Amino acid sequence: MNRKKVMLVFGTRPEAIKMAPLVYAIKAQPDQFDLKVCVTSQHSEMLDQALKTFNIKPDINLKLMKKNQNLSNLTSLILSKMEIVFTKHQPEIVLVHGDTTTTLATSLAAFYLSIPVGHVEAGLRTYNLKAPFPEEFNRQLTAKITKYHFTPTFLSQKNLLKEGIEKSLISVTGNTVIDALHWILARIDNDKDRQKNLNDILNNILSFDWKNKNFILITAHRRENFGDGFLEICSALKELALKYPKINFVYPVHLNPNVIKPVNEILKGINNICLIKPLEYEPFIYLLKHSYLVLTDSGGIQEEAPSLGKPVLVMRETTERPEAVEAGTVEIVGSNKKKIVKRVSRLIDNKKHYQKMSCAHNPYGDGLACKRIVDVLQKI
Repeated sequence: MNRKKVMLVFGTRPEAIKMAPLVYAIKAQPDQFDLKVCVTSQHSEMLDQALKTFNIKPDINLKLMKKNQNLSNLTSLILSKMEIVFTKHQPEIVLVHGDTTTTLATSLAAFYLSIPVGHVEAGLRTYNLKAPFPEEFNRQLTAKITKYHFTPTFLSQKNLLKEGIEKSLISVTGNTVIDALHWILARIDNDKDRQKNLNDILNNILSFDWKNKNFILITAHRRENFGDGFLEICSALKELALKYPKINFVYPVHLNPNVIKPVNEILKGINNICLIKPLEYEPFIYLLKHSYLVLTDSGGIQEEAPSLGKPVLVMRETTERPEAVEAGTVEIVGSNKKKIVKRVSRLIDNKKHYQKMSCAHNPYGDGLACKRIVDVLQKI
């Protein structure tokens, strides 16, 4: 029996985290699949962290990250390099993830060579091309190129059906990030030495008793919040920290200068705000597990945090993950200072509201998304 030649392509840390369990699920069927993993290294340092966490060694690393690289340069570079990769390796199907520049450019390169594309985490929509930017554009265009759509929820399936995509080409799988989350938590729970190591790492970074005292975990780095949005977010965090001196605020600060500058100018030196370097995925998840609530403008954490019973406030004007809003695990607060302060204060002061959010059902799956994707790959 001929093995199906499959290539997984990704370039950022979030993609690596969400594709890692799929790498292992496909590798578990060596008689059926000839797998190649290709990374563009769109974000090299943070991508390398995730690859190390999941012990994945790419077959191909394009190492495309350059300083001050804009979207036009990156897109054209990935497009041209992926054409060379595909011509050399001749995959029968290419799997991409989500909504990055790597996703769009790789899909386009595959389309030009008539290679079918499978899109993992397909069908997410805000229908606002400027929010998130450029991710909404990337995923909408990728959908036009994709042959096999793997959606995390029935709502994302519904979005694709409205866009005219055949139902037979859409598979509702759940989100692979829940597979990754379960994988990491199981590894931590089953290894006392690993737990000790994680405790040591976080104890060295954080100056308070993070295991026994309430803290709010913050992730904020979205391009559409650069400028005034970040000034509002940082001002809100400062006001909250001064209002609640017994609660700590832990902010792993993204390496982008557009983030670092306003964060340091407004928040540095406040006693109960811990500005730390970005964490590797495993200590981040361990920290998330111990947090009180999450403030974010990120994507994946909107799915991970509800799995751990953590309320999430999204500092964006819209979300491509409305399922969690409908389920009650997530609230959208935008980048408005007054709204952020009001909603965080409510979760701190109103225990009933906190319990309602923390106990709400997580709509993003059961940790078996990769198995469902592999089941589809076996049939095509």
